[in-house]
Amino acid sequence: MRAVVIRSFGGPEVLEVTEVPVPVPGPGQVLIRVEAATVNPVDVATRSGALAEAGLLPPRDVIGLGWDVAGVVEATGPGVAGLASGDRVIGLSDRLDVPLGAQAEYVVLDADAVTRAPAGVTPAEAATLPLNGLTAVQALDRLDLARGGTLLVTGAAGAVGGFAVQLAAARGLRVVASAGEADEELVRGFGADHFVPRTARLGEAVRALVPGGADAALDAAVTGSAALDAVRSGGSFAALVAGGAPFPLRGTRVFHHWIRADAGALAGLVTLAEAGALTLRVAGSLPLDEVARAHRRLAGPVRGRLVLAP
Repeated sequence: MRAVVIRSFGGPEVLEVTEVPVPVPGPGQVLIRVEAATVNPVDVATRSGALAEAGLLPPRDVIGLGWDVAGVVEATGPGVAGLASGDRVIGLSDRLDVPLGAQAEYVVLDADAVTRAPAGVTPAEAATLPLNGLTAVQALDRLDLARGGTLLVTGAAGAVGGFAVQLAAARGLRVVASAGEADEELVRGFGADHFVPRTARLGEAVRALVPGGADAALDAAVTGSAALDAVRSGGSFAALVAGGAPFPLRGTRVFHHWIRADAGALAGLVTLAEAGALTLRVAGSLPLDEVARAHRRLAGPVRGRLVLAP
C-alpha cells in the first residue's frame, strides 16, 4: 500500500509517498481502508521539525503523517466489539511517534479511537471532524463555563475555531469571535454574538463589548497575551499550541489543551454534525501523491481542511 512518510525534516520536498506492507490489527484494534485523510497544521509542524525541536517527537528513521481518517473497516483484531468489517467510520490517530499515520491507503487504530461516520456526508467531509472537533469540544469541557458565560474564540473562521464557536453557542454561551474582517458573516453564521477583527487590540475591543472581560478564551489563533488581556481577572484561558500559553496574569487559569482520541466524544460530535449543528468544511480534495501541494497551500489562508483521497 502507499503511505505518506518523512525520513528527514524540512520543507514539503521531504514528503514521500512510499510503498509499505498493509498493517495488521492487533488486539483491540481495527484496520481501516482510508477513503479520506485530512492535512492539518500538526502535519506541517511534524514535517518541518518544529515538534522535534519542542521535545514532542523523539528521533525515528521514518515518521508517518496524518491524524484524521474516514473510511471503511476492513478487519478487526481480537476483543473488538461494536465495529465490524464494512462499517463506515471516522477515527483519530493521536500519536506523534508512529511509522505510519492516517495519510495512507490503510491505517490501524485502536477501537476506542473510532466511531461510526456521520450519515449523509462525503468521506472528505467526515474526515474533517475528528482532530479539530475533538480539540474544540475537549477544550470547552476543560474551560467548564456555565450557560450564559462569555467565551472569546480567536481564529474563529478556522477549523478548530469554527467548531468551537458552534459548540459554544449550542451550550448557551455568549461568544465573542475574532477573525479577519472578511470572515465576519461566516463566524456570525456559526452563532457568534459579537465579532472583533483580528487587527483590533483584543483586550480593549472585547472589554468594550463585555464589561470586565470575557469569562474565558479559547485561543485557536495563538494570540497569547493579547487574548489573555480580554479575559476577566480569575477567568480561564485554553492554549492549543505548544509554546502558546501566556503567563497567568491576574489569577487567570491558563492551561495547554492536548488532544486525545475519544470515541465517545467523537460519537457526540457525529450526532451534532448529522443534526446540522456542526459545519464540515472541505477546502479542497487532492490525491495522496499531491500531499506536498497540500502542505504548500497550508502556508496561506485556508478555510476548512484540505483532504487527501487515497
